[in-house]
Amino acid sequence: MPGPAAALLEVAANSVASALAAQDGGAGRVELCAALELGGVTPSYAEIATARDRLTIPLYVLIRPRAGDFLYNDFECEVMLRDIEVCASLGCDGVVLGALDAEGRIDQARCRALIGAAGPLGVTFHRAFDMAADQAQALEAVVGLGCERVLSSGARANAVEGAPALRALVEQAAGRVVVMPGAGVHADNIAALARATGAREFHASAKRALPSGMRHRQAEPGDMVAGEWRSDAAEVRAMVSVLQDLAEREMPTATWHGAS
Repeated sequence: MPGPAAALLEVAANSVASALAAQDGGAGRVELCAALELGGVTPSYAEIATARDRLTIPLYVLIRPRAGDFLYNDFECEVMLRDIEVCASLGCDGVVLGALDAEGRIDQARCRALIGAAGPLGVTFHRAFDMAADQAQALEAVVGLGCERVLSSGARANAVEGAPALRALVEQAAGRVVVMPGAGVHADNIAALARATGAREFHASAKRALPSGMRHRQAEPGDMVAGEWRSDAAEVRAMVSVLQDLAEREMPTATWHGAS
């Protein structure tokens, strides 16, 4: 009799190279974005199209027109609607979206319009959820919108700190929506995080700094810094291996005691 399936790792990929590294490392899904250092924004048409051409695992695309808060005006919502249409036309598997009102509630009207534009695509509600005034109330709103999952750090700086809140959200969700911990998830803490939260999907960037290949080195003016951040296949592979080991051992959940 086969054992339980391993939990799924989604990788936040900031480029096609990162997306391919995620796939090579065994990730179950890619969330493609740009500007991870700003929390992520929507990548370009060409980035999405190229990733779609190269990936064989599910591809979700972040729909976020700018950094900052999640209170959007009509023009920003029009941009998001058009970006979602692009994702649908390119054959993406899903989109990652979210919007709040000025009081920190899920903006039902704007979110319903965005989800309507997504049609058959899967929908993840992103970390706008962590800026909501009341997470328990926000979770019910996300369930009512029909989202597949919600990405959250438990409204803390990272998922490790937010583990108790994430556990409560998983229990509240009761299978109606997937609660996916994200932020600060690494190979050295994902096992303990899985035990503490009871979650079955996890989100990580698995990124590392790569040095510049430039032999000519100019003094770096302003914000132009040499090198890049890229998802690392080895780190992805390490996290996937941990999740597979957990599934094989059927480890019970336990109280959070920090990283394993």
